[in-house]
Amino acid sequence: MARLTVNGAVRDFQAEDDTPLLWVLREQLGLTGTKYGCGVAQCGACTVHIDGVPTRSCVRPVASVGATEKIVTIEGLSPDGSHPVQKAWAALDVPQCGFCQSGMIMAATALLKAKPNPSDADIDEAMTNICRCGTYNRIRAAIKVVANGGNTKTAALAIQHVDGSTT
Repeated sequence: MARLTVNGAVRDFQAEDDTPLLWVLREQLGLTGTKYGCGVAQCGACTVHIDGVPTRSCVRPVASVGATEKIVTIEGLSPDGSHPVQKAWAALDVPQCGFCQSGMIMAATALLKAKPNPSDADIDEAMTNICRCGTYNRIRAAIKVVANGGNTKTAALAIQHVDGSTT
């Protein structure tokens, strides 16, 4: 039995060395928030953090993850959705279909940790994930909201919510 440190816990698994980390996370550890999108590290739906670095788990062989490396999935970011990036995503209605959003959130949290007040160029460079619904403007706005301390009025998106309020 091999072991990984995932979301702060040591977890046992059994897989071939060349099995992508994504499949161990989803199929053996039951962490299905990390999604399979393309299988060739292009779309980013499978993004997790390994020692704080956003990593496309669909092409990372599980055997290449060292015993001391710490993996964080969307489930480990904040189990109750209280992470500032998750809160900004919800406040600005970022997801449409939502499929890519766990990977987007993981990429955005890594960006904001490295650059707490990113420029548009920083966001463009870091956010290489693909959103098939095209929510890029809201993604950028949510990142800036977090950088500005959580004030959704800085987003300037004028989102009309179901309850009648406007963001």
